[in-house]
Amino acid sequence: MALSFFGLAIFLLLTLDSDYASTPASAASEGVQITYGSVIKLMHEKTKFRLHSHDVPYGSGSGQQSVTGFPNVDDANSYWIVKPIHDSSAKQGDAIKSGTFIRLHHMRTRKWLHSHLHASPISGNLEVSCFGSDGESDTGDYWSVEIEGSGKTWRQDQRVRLRHVDTGGYLHSHDKKYTRIAGGQQEVCGVREKRADNVWLAAEGVYLPATESK
Repeated sequence: MALSFFGLAIFLLLTLDSDYASTPASAASEGVQITYGSVIKLMHEKTKFRLHSHDVPYGSGSGQQSVTGFPNVDDANSYWIVKPIHDSSAKQGDAIKSGTFIRLHHMRTRKWLHSHLHASPISGNLEVSCFGSDGESDTGDYWSVEIEGSGKTWRQDQRVRLRHVDTGGYLHSHDKKYTRIAGGQQEVCGVREKRADNVWLAAEGVYLPATESK
């Protein structure tokens, strides 16, 4: 019964054009595991903005699809599907340990969370973009999950940092905001130092149940 519920929820997330009315993190079960195949929003701990993308290219740098921090909770462009990297033996429903490399697939545009050495538009740090397609992905889409504290597997109530494998930059946001195309949205970028602004929490979403170990 639980599996059919989650299957239906993901179907709705992938097919509805209107915003999905999700359960806030505060109302969901605390400590639920983030597993491969889960569809989640990532909340920047300090500012409470959600990691977001949309079909708007950067006007500088790579010119790839832009990634921002979005202030509103009820926005369908802030959902990301947690996927394993290429050649991984991980399966849907597997738990994610600290230090694991993952990919984040933007649900609406089907591109991957990506970074490289281009400069970000506002702060001049490492640009974070969305790039590729369902079948097009490279190591620029690989992120290492670093769990804060003593947790060994990624859970909803844990503070995490996502470190880009190729550049060493931590997924980062701050109170620097765009004024034109993405007015009111925050810059998301990569920085190579650990800072308070590197910390994220899994928030709203559809969390697939963890596969039981045999």
